[in-house]
Amino acid sequence: MEPFVSIIIPIYNAENYLNRCIDSVLNQEYENFELILINDGSTDQSGKICFEYAKKDPRVFVIQKENKGVSESRNCGLDIAKGKYIQFLDSDDWIAPEATRMLVRSMEVFGCDMVISDFYRVSGEYMSQKGDISENKVLSKEEFSEHMIENPADFYYGVLWNKMYRRDIIEKNNIRMDESLNWCEDFLFNLEYIRHANSFYALQIPIYYYMKRKGSLASQGMNIISTIRMKINVFEYYNKFYQDVYDKESYETIRFQVYKFLLAAAKDGMVAPLFLPGVKKLGEEKKKFHMDALGKEGILMDQYCVRKLLEFQLDYVAAKNGLSEEETYLLFCFMYSGKYATIEEMADFTRMTQRKLSLLLQKLEKKKLIQRESHCKKWKITLTPETDSIQKDFQLAEEDFLTIQLGGFTEEERRQYQILTEKMKEHTIEYLIRALSVI
Repeated sequence: MEPFVSIIIPIYNAENYLNRCIDSVLNQEYENFELILINDGSTDQSGKICFEYAKKDPRVFVIQKENKGVSESRNCGLDIAKGKYIQFLDSDDWIAPEATRMLVRSMEVFGCDMVISDFYRVSGEYMSQKGDISENKVLSKEEFSEHMIENPADFYYGVLWNKMYRRDIIEKNNIRMDESLNWCEDFLFNLEYIRHANSFYALQIPIYYYMKRKGSLASQGMNIISTIRMKINVFEYYNKFYQDVYDKESYETIRFQVYKFLLAAAKDGMVAPLFLPGVKKLGEEKKKFHMDALGKEGILMDQYCVRKLLEFQLDYVAAKNGLSEEETYLLFCFMYSGKYATIEEMADFTRMTQRKLSLLLQKLEKKKLIQRESHCKKWKITLTPETDSIQKDFQLAEEDFLTIQLGGFTEEERRQYQILTEKMKEHTIEYLIRALSVI
């Protein structure tokens, strides 16, 4: 059985967005979860919507309570959660279908205590990607803290919803939201969690859609005096956090950076002007395909579905490693075709024109991702050590590809499928060798 996930959503008067949020969870590729909905005294139809979902799906649990705030609601969710991992959502946001699967896989593959991911900041019909850490490795507490100190007030670090947590760390150290605060309480939760965690991984794939509909501090009844007092209280904990993480001598070298927190303003990754790079129309981030071709019979349709599924999985590798789709596909091809080949043979194998292939080879060489070796008018393409992490991502993409294709198969069905696939492959190769042999 896969690791169990508890997904917690606090809800207050969210009837206009709640269906989209809950549907995005129930439509996850990863299915082994419980969804805990905490209705915090909503006066609209939010409670009714929650109970309708609970009737239809046994994974959905509803807590109905008086309005006491988001921190108390999240704590209620943590009190009854049973999962190995904890994931939070806000009720007016939503997640990509692969979100929980990607978070769980990162936790499991890298054996870390927290995964933090990029997210989409959505404004109306437009969105832009937000992230901060670009290192593709497991980070120690000190390394993660070094990143955080550069942008301490950034939503990327402060919020709960772009992260996955281990419940055993939360419970062992009795980590909960401070219900006396209505500002920065999620950041304090994260700081306390980080204090007790040891390893962190940054997933450079945006899997969360954040819509800013929350009220400002002023709209919450916060005056300037109470705001300053609250920020000073938060800073005391923030300062103590870095004193605990670093020894005395190392702390003195970063003291000035720590104190910059008092001047930092919360940043949520605002969508940039539409004419700037990186801004997309909502929906453009998704892979396009010919909808009418799906589900139709025929060899061509079957091959099309398989190709689109592979492209979909390779898109994650491209996004994570800052590569174009074409560069990613070419590296994937070379992972399997290390033998000497002419440029014509490589173009045929990669389904590219010779000109396109030559240009991409030059780009990959500049990035030091491949090496070319010439012999008798043939080339041998070798992936460099710089692609080790990319090759691991390819292997995970293949695993996901097969998991999706063979979803619901029994072990015996999987074994039979492998046997039949090998036979079909042998017959195809035998025919091609005979048909294409020069007499």
